[in-house]
Amino acid sequence: MPKWLQKSFVVLITILTFGLISPSHILLNDVSAEKAEKRDALESESSKLLLENQIDKTDIVKQLVTEAEQQSYIKFGSRIKPVIEDEFRDIILPEIEKVIEVVASNYPEEDLSRLTITEIPSGGNSEKIFNIYDHVKKQDIIRFHVRKDHPPQEGYWFNFHYHTFEDQFQGHHHLGSIYWDKNTPPQWMS
Repeated sequence: MPKWLQKSFVVLITILTFGLISPSHILLNDVSAEKAEKRDALESESSKLLLENQIDKTDIVKQLVTEAEQQSYIKFGSRIKPVIEDEFRDIILPEIEKVIEVVASNYPEEDLSRLTITEIPSGGNSEKIFNIYDHVKKQDIIRFHVRKDHPPQEGYWFNFHYHTFEDQFQGHHHLGSIYWDKNTPPQWMS
């Protein structure tokens, strides 16, 4: 019932009964019942939306691993990727997935959807492959790198590792190494 009509009834009944009976409590009960129905409908809609928007932890991990693989291949470029792609997929990618699973299990579940992967790896001789960061806090959580190592008399190796925010990215956590060749590898993203 529209408010203007409710107020008109209250005024009309008050005038007709010389103010002895005030029907406002009857009309107010109708209004509060309508409000309760609307509130219940809104609450059920919001709970449906919340359930629909909840993302399973395994889905988030799968998405992050897929993006990590894509960013790694971009980093390798067309000259390095064909040579190390199989070893990367067999040796390094499972290790990256384990690290992402640990990050996801240690991160508050309600904040997991805020985790994303940086979109542009570094080229040239830079080590950065990708970072996982909280896009709301604008804070890196973990940084994945690859370094070109050249031990004497051994040729070139790609050393995959990561750094975490827990030690201000100072610690060097080894993921694995892939042998390149005796010849100098090309620049990243070439």
